[in-house]
Amino acid sequence: MKIYTKTGDKGTTGLIGGSRVSKDHLRIESYGTVDELNSYIGLIKDQAIDNHLKEVLIRIQHDLFTLGSMLATPTNKQTLKNGEQRLNIPEVDTKSVNNLEKEIDKMNSTLPKMTHFILPGGHTTVSFCHIARCVCRRAERLSVSLHEQEGVNPITLTYLNRLSDFLFMLARKLSQDLSVQEVKWIPEKL
Repeated sequence: MKIYTKTGDKGTTGLIGGSRVSKDHLRIESYGTVDELNSYIGLIKDQAIDNHLKEVLIRIQHDLFTLGSMLATPTNKQTLKNGEQRLNIPEVDTKSVNNLEKEIDKMNSTLPKMTHFILPGGHTTVSFCHIARCVCRRAERLSVSLHEQEGVNPITLTYLNRLSDFLFMLARKLSQDLSVQEVKWIPEKL
């Protein structure tokens, strides 16, 4: 597989299905941000965390790669008029969302009740989780805009929403595992 194709030298890129769009197209921004998120998930996975969480993060990375391919496929290329799939690409589904929810519930059951907003930080690994959460929210916002303009599979929006919740809980769980004090946000009076 050749790394450079020179087909993007004039500022366009190909989508799954063959059409070409500008590299600043909302669809490209959406799946590019999912790719950025996947890189941050890899960074978290490479930290000194427990093996179960590493396995969960690897599964999430696979889901994000699949989600990126879903976003790289224009809606009109996904399904034929008779309902058959035009392109044979995997899709993230409710099982993936359910897996995130199970992990969120599992982490939440071991954490103290949250009484305040929490400031990001306390440990580099925890901070990586918060950065990933923010990138995930950006991917979600871009995907919502794309959905409003062209349509995307609604599970995309659900998955990204749930993943940001997972990343917040992961930050809390890792704070606990690393014996890091969570810093509560308490508004200062002027």
